[in-house]
Amino acid sequence: MPNLDQKIIENLAAIRERMAQAAISAGRSPDDIQLVAVTKYVGLPETAALLEAGCRDLGESRPQQLWEKADHPELAAAHWHLIGHLQRNKVRRTLPLVELIHSVDSLRLLETVNEAAEQLGQRKRVLLEVNCSGEAEKHGLTTSSLMEMLSELPALRHVEVCGLMTMAARSGGEVVAGKNFSALRQLRDVAQQSAPPEVTLTELSMGMSHDFEVAIREGATIVRVGSLLFEGVGLRE
Repeated sequence: MPNLDQKIIENLAAIRERMAQAAISAGRSPDDIQLVAVTKYVGLPETAALLEAGCRDLGESRPQQLWEKADHPELAAAHWHLIGHLQRNKVRRTLPLVELIHSVDSLRLLETVNEAAEQLGQRKRVLLEVNCSGEAEKHGLTTSSLMEMLSELPALRHVEVCGLMTMAARSGGEVVAGKNFSALRQLRDVAQQSAPPEVTLTELSMGMSHDFEVAIREGATIVRVGSLLFEGVGLRE
């Protein structure tokens, strides 16, 4: 079995190189794209090795797993991102731990985040999740519900809505993924024209291990990569 730390260093370097090449091919600067390493399938040793390799932005899908990992002193330097569904009853405990919530999918949830952030004396950065694939099993706002929310945002003074997030359809490969990511970028561009001045919507979180290069081509500013980081260390997808 390869040395875990060395293999993760190699995988991380390879992904960053692919990100850079995808950015350059799209006429973009590699510095404009942030990698969030998804650690939901791995334990403390792998997560700590990734952090030691220099990747500080780590993403978890489930709040409970994020709570557990954030509690470890070995991971104290991590900047945590919640990338999965967040229930309103888990907001209060999650908020102090996270740098960015990628998955706000309703005005009611956003209001709960705003209220908890006010109680904590914080202003929390969030992304609004949009269901661009139209798949019923996915969470996310519709185009119309997103546009309707825009006028409500200035009243929520303890959240900073700084962009949008989506996941590509499960089937259809890179062609369909590209259409989903392009749809999010176009929606963001339209929303920016209607949004109040304090709502910037500069961030686009889209793209995972199998399609992050497509996402970068379509304008992603954040990609969420998990399984590729741990190839060769005996982990499941």
